[in-house]
Amino acid sequence: MSTLHDLAVTIEARKGADPESSWTAKLLAKGPEKCAEKFGEEAIEAVIEAVKGDTARLTSEAADVLYHLLVMLTARGVTLAEVEAELARREGTSGIAEKAGRGA
Repeated sequence: MSTLHDLAVTIEARKGADPESSWTAKLLAKGPEKCAEKFGEEAIEAVIEAVKGDTARLTSEAADVLYHLLVMLTARGVTLAEVEAELARREGTSGIAEKAGRGA
């Protein structure tokens, strides 16, 4: 298992934890909308660090983005395995062709 898989398992396990003792449980207890908001905040912070060129800060913010993405997915009942399956489905397809197929 990878660190990302381990993190996804931990987040899933914390769904039922006491929000007073777990940041993950606290986020999930606030609902999917709050989880999405927090993910957005972290994504913006990562973009800022990418623009600044501070690789150490970008690395830290990227870790926060991945964590909050997994929390947001968990809040909506989407698993990491489902995301991986979607990525596998797209493998070998050019990004331009894939995007055109979505009508985006």
